[in-house]
Amino acid sequence: MEQSIHQQKSQTYSKRPLVLAAIMLAMFLAAIEATIVSTAMPSIASDLGGFSLYSWVFSAYLLTNASTVLIFGKLSDIFGRKPIFLMGISLFLTGSLLCGFSTSMEMLIVFRFIQGIGAGALMPIASTIVGDIYTKEERAQIQGYLASVWGISAVTGPALGGFFVDVLNWKYVFWMNLPLGFLAIIGIVLFFKEDIEKEKRSIDYIGSLLLIVSVSSLMMILVEGGVAIPWNSNTMFLLIMFSLIAFLMFIFQERRAKDPMMPFSIWTYRSITVANITSLTTGMILIGVSSFLPAFVQGVMEQSATVAGFTLTAMSIGWPISSTIAGRLLLKIGFRTTSILGGLALIIGGIFFFMLTPEKGPFWAAIGSFFIGVGMGLSTTSFIVSIQNTVDWKQRGIATATNMFMRTLGSALGAALLGGILNGKIQSVIEERGLEDQASVDTTNILLDAKKRGSLPQEVLHTLQDALTIGLHQVYIGLLLLAILSFALIIFLPKGDKA
Repeated sequence: MEQSIHQQKSQTYSKRPLVLAAIMLAMFLAAIEATIVSTAMPSIASDLGGFSLYSWVFSAYLLTNASTVLIFGKLSDIFGRKPIFLMGISLFLTGSLLCGFSTSMEMLIVFRFIQGIGAGALMPIASTIVGDIYTKEERAQIQGYLASVWGISAVTGPALGGFFVDVLNWKYVFWMNLPLGFLAIIGIVLFFKEDIEKEKRSIDYIGSLLLIVSVSSLMMILVEGGVAIPWNSNTMFLLIMFSLIAFLMFIFQERRAKDPMMPFSIWTYRSITVANITSLTTGMILIGVSSFLPAFVQGVMEQSATVAGFTLTAMSIGWPISSTIAGRLLLKIGFRTTSILGGLALIIGGIFFFMLTPEKGPFWAAIGSFFIGVGMGLSTTSFIVSIQNTVDWKQRGIATATNMFMRTLGSALGAALLGGILNGKIQSVIEERGLEDQASVDTTNILLDAKKRGSLPQEVLHTLQDALTIGLHQVYIGLLLLAILSFALIIFLPKGDKA
């Protein structure tokens, strides 16, 4: 659709390069959080204790992030991007400050909840602001710049995390967000001007509450299912019922609400529906590579953590490069053709992983990782720009947030599904070889530590490596199938649309 009067005014008054710099800074904070905290977690756990709660430091952040992303997207459509974006950064920085003062693992988890709520506003609204202040033709290129933030954070996160832990203290992993966050706030306050049309719109509080209950229950199921909460337990049954009933009530509420939290009208656009469903499958691919590739490189190939990190960095390099290229391709060949190229790159990456063996070495894994990054960059950039061009200002926030939520949901689904496949296969190989009293799925962790690996009996070591190889091959078959499915979905994008 054509730009609204609102956008044109924003473009007139906003100092766009400075606004973009502030947005990229805020996005960097949320993007680097995963890699930098992962690096520091062993040190944090040894200092605070409570190792049994280790995974909850990540789960807490993911739960509130996923649960609030849609709500913040909608609120930005009602009250404007600026106040909601500033609220998000403020919550994120408050959580970061408190995380550094944590004296127990329980405290850290509570403060990570606060951090995650703030992060739920950062990513979607940052992309939405870009959609507001740049023209159709410019959006494609600028989204490429935003994607580069992910690449930079993936490369610098582990290095910064290691530096803070080794030289200073793990607390600075969280406190480093404060000066950067304040700079982002200053940039948005001073340079981003927006004129909100004075139109009274109601807030769907009931829909918001039902959405939080449904999504947080679902994320709990996906993140902790089979880990902290057994699949066949009463707790799991209650969570599934909770999520399902809340979701059905949410749909009923949205159909009757005057101003629904999730307007179903955005799903009537074929380009948005296809982009969102494909983002679900590409989210599963993303987690399949980032979660399980290091285990293969370290546990089976017996390479160092640095080499394993290099194989993932290849994806972080391919993503921003292809996002920048996508910005130019969108103007010349359109969304659909650019997305198809992305789908083909995903399939090529999937084939590399399907053919991956210990003998092929980390370089082969890195090539596959790079192609997955290229596919993600081409497709995600196309999807975001296409969505923002399809709807007007009043729906752009929720439409952008919905796409990002679908990718997050895909990652959580992928972690549960692919993790279940891997663990099941490892257990069956151990049982086939009659080593149940000497090894279990958890013993596989020892493979990832070069010092402890040598303490394993040779028979157990070879069995675990074989089990991990067979299990990960099953995962990579799934990854290739997901890549083919993503490509098939992309084919259904409408023809003939250009940026």
